[in-house]
Order: sequence, then C-alpha cells, then structure tokens
Amino acid sequence: MTTPDPRDRLRWIDNLPFWGVHLAAIAGLAWLGWSWTGFWIALVAYVVRLFAITAGYHRYFSHRAYKTSRAFQFVLAVLGLTSTQKGPLWWAAHHRIHHKYSDQPGDLHSVRQRGFWWAHMFWILVERNAKADHDKIKDLTKYPELRFVDRHAIWFTVAYATALFLIGGWTALIWGYFVSTVVLWHGTFTINSLSHVWGWRRYRTTDDSVNNPLLAILTLGEGWHNNHHYYQRSARQGFYWWEVDLSFYVLKLLEVFHIVWDVQGVPRHVRDHRPAAPVDAEGAEAIAPPVR
Repeated sequence: MTTPDPRDRLRWIDNLPFWGVHLAAIAGLAWLGWSWTGFWIALVAYVVRLFAITAGYHRYFSHRAYKTSRAFQFVLAVLGLTSTQKGPLWWAAHHRIHHKYSDQPGDLHSVRQRGFWWAHMFWILVERNAKADHDKIKDLTKYPELRFVDRHAIWFTVAYATALFLIGGWTALIWGYFVSTVVLWHGTFTINSLSHVWGWRRYRTTDDSVNNPLLAILTLGEGWHNNHHYYQRSARQGFYWWEVDLSFYVLKLLEVFHIVWDVQGVPRHVRDHRPAAPVDAEGAEAIAPPVR
C-alpha cells in the first residue's frame, strides 16, 4: 500500500452534492414509493447516459477508437455531461493516466495499490484528482466547445434535471435523475473496482483486469475489461460473438448511417494470441484521429 498523501484526504464539504444525490434518491423512493413509470424512466435514462460514457467518454474521448464529426463529438460530450461524471476532458485525462500506470504506482484508482473503496469511488472525491492534466489530452483541448462544456459541466446536469421536472414532475426527477444517476455512478465505478478483482483472465496483462459477463451486461460491454486492457485501441470490448457488447453494436449501427466511421475492431491474430505481455500498453494515447 502506498503512503497517504495530504491531497488524498476526502473533501467532505466539497462533495456534499455527491452524497446529497444518494440521499435524495433514497428519500425520493421512500416518498414516492414504487412506480413502473418511474422504473422505465430510470432505465431509459440509465442506458442512454451510460452509452454516452462507454461509447463517448471512454471509447471515443479516452481511446479514440473510432472517428466521428465535430458535431456528433459535441453531442457525445453533452450527453455525457448529464451523467454527472464531470466533463469529457477531465474523464479522458484521468483515464489515460490509469492505462499508463494500471495497477502500478501512479495509477489513480487501483485496488491493488489503495484498496477496493478507493478504486470504486473515493479517488474521485480527493483534491489531487479534482482537475485534469491537459497535457494528456492535447488532441481534445484544441476544440473550444469541449473546453467550454468541460468547464461548465455542472450547469448541463442542472439543465437535465430541470428538464425532467418540467416534463414529468417529481416522478421524472426522482427516478430519471436521482435514482438513475446513483445506479449509473456505481455501475460505472464497478469497472475500476470489481473488474480488477472479480472475474477471469484470458490475457496476461501487467494489471489485474478481468472479464466478467454480468458486469458486461450491466455496463453495456465494459465488463470485458481484461480484453480491453489487452488491446485498448479496439472499440469492441467483447472480442468473441458470445461476449455481449451493446455499446459496440450501437456504434456499428451508427456506422451504417455514417454518423461514426472507422470503428476499430480487434484483429483475429491479436485476439487469438496469448502473449506474455499486453499489446499496445500505451494505446490510450496512441490514436488521435481527426474529426470531420
């Protein structure tokens, strides 16, 4: 275990909104009670916003695993902002650091280095990780609209929650924002925590990443985490046909309509090989395709 740094103390006051969303979800459910309408609102909000994280923040902004237009790049950014996981620049910068040092000293959220709950969510709540290192994302910071939305991320969250209330009242707000967001947060967080401790390993990588089919279903394909750490440049994380990867399927559908293109797969010789070391360990920063 590494020596604690003063900058790694939890910012309890600064993060009151984070805990407040959890409390609001619990209190809202206790007040409103069960609602099938609310459930379906929450589910749709979860899936759409999770896709913005998995296919947008992760596979596009962090790994540049496909290409798209500048307009759709902006759409992915705005949809991702509604998930309340900060902006695309912050997300991509920290994720690229994770891949560079995965489960080694320097990794921002390693179960091996700092324990389960640190990797799951506490790493987000400390001063050290409050801001992004823009040197890691020069391919993204050249777009002023991305810098703008990243800087004003909270207002997009407020706009989303307000729109839900205006459209569907308290049911839409509680289920579509508070409940859905809490589930979305912890669904995303499991990839940093559970996907490094619970599952099986196909490839010998330098980290503890594992594949887990249950997490893959719950996170639209992100649970094939050992696959991803083995070959990061692929937009497809379920390498075989039986490995369900819903985010990849949607990207292929968008490719049919030319909304995205050059969606990277995994070459068969790479997929079926079992090397002693990972392929393209620096892949997070190796691809930076231009937008049109």
